Amino acid sequence: MSDKTKLAWLVGLIAVAAIIWYFNGKVRSTITSNSSLSMDERSFKPLGIENPELQRDVLKHSRETEYKTSGRDLFTGFAPPPPEPEKTTQPNIPTGPIVAAPPPPPALPASMKFFGYGTVPNGSARRAFLADGDEIYIVGEGDTLLGKFRIVKIGNANLDFEEVATGRRGSTNISEEPATPAS
Repeated sequence: MSDKTKLAWLVGLIAVAAIIWYFNGKVRSTITSNSSLSMDERSFKPLGIENPELQRDVLKHSRETEYKTSGRDLFTGFAPPPPEPEKTTQPNIPTGPIVAAPPPPPALPASMKFFGYGTVPNGSARRAFLADGDEIYIVGEGDTLLGKFRIVKIGNANLDFEEVATGRRGSTNISEEPATPAS
């Protein structure tokens, strides 16, 4: 590089630095002039504190409070195991009301068979194929079947469903029986 080229670069860089310095100074001056605005006394509203004095009795009570641990380690994400029950020599006699056993999980109608699943090539959700005699039902997760059952999950080997009326859940396995062709 010649001396003239070097000098031209130096003058150009000095000019760019001067422009940057000028615009930075202009922005800084507008910020400081806006932040130094005085507050109008008519727009001042004090906080709604009844007594602004230091409340020494509340401060004393908070200082005298003793920390009692619950046994949980603050630095882990889970609670400690529950304490072991004390061993008694008396036999366990239920004292509360006797609760009936829950009803068995719901089942699809006996004639209904879950015989497979599939997906559409564009990557949509799985569809389950169910047969009830000559009727074929194709349902997806979240769809209702026969107005009584909501399909919860379509797995590789089973179909999880929920009874709409009661919210009870059930499951059925894929049927290994070959499908009979419709006449």
